[in-house]
Amino acid sequence: MSELTRFEPRWKARSQPPRPILRIPRGPWPILVMMFVIASLAYFKPDFSRYLPRTHDKPAIGQTVTGAARVIDGDTIEIGGERVRFNGIDSPEMAQTCEDANGRSYRCGATAKQALARFLDASQPVRCDFMSRDRYGRFVGNCFRADNASVSAYLVRNGFAMNWARYGGTYANDQNAAKAERLGIWSGTAQPPWEWRAENSH
Repeated sequence: MSELTRFEPRWKARSQPPRPILRIPRGPWPILVMMFVIASLAYFKPDFSRYLPRTHDKPAIGQTVTGAARVIDGDTIEIGGERVRFNGIDSPEMAQTCEDANGRSYRCGATAKQALARFLDASQPVRCDFMSRDRYGRFVGNCFRADNASVSAYLVRNGFAMNWARYGGTYANDQNAAKAERLGIWSGTAQPPWEWRAENSH
């Protein structure tokens, strides 16, 4: 024979179908187990929210934040990570200067911050009632010491802030009294903080 005869088997292996990863038993048991799980969830009502990322709900009108206050500047504090801007008043900015009774320049914004810190430290914690959010997202509210003394009224009455009627200020009488007694910024000359910011915003 000049050529080798190729041997070919008479049978070929049949391809096997892939085995299922999960075998679902037949009969009524799967349905019964599913019904039991659903009934258990409906009865016990498990709370899965504890496993979700925590979010901080923003206060609404009528809600309050209470806690130890950290002073940011003359009209802003922080309580528990929430920045709170005092409603209806405006204190000199930290970089702002005023003139005292002798015409000498001083940092009236820094002076207001120091005065606020002393006032709050005398009666902590501080409670702030939510009024609104400003354009920077800060909590705007009316704040009170533990002895229920109004923080805004104190600042205006002692010349560390001005009544801001445009934004709900109701401290005109306190401001008039501070002016009459020449307290704080009223002892010399001071530019309204909102005007100072407009001129120094660039």
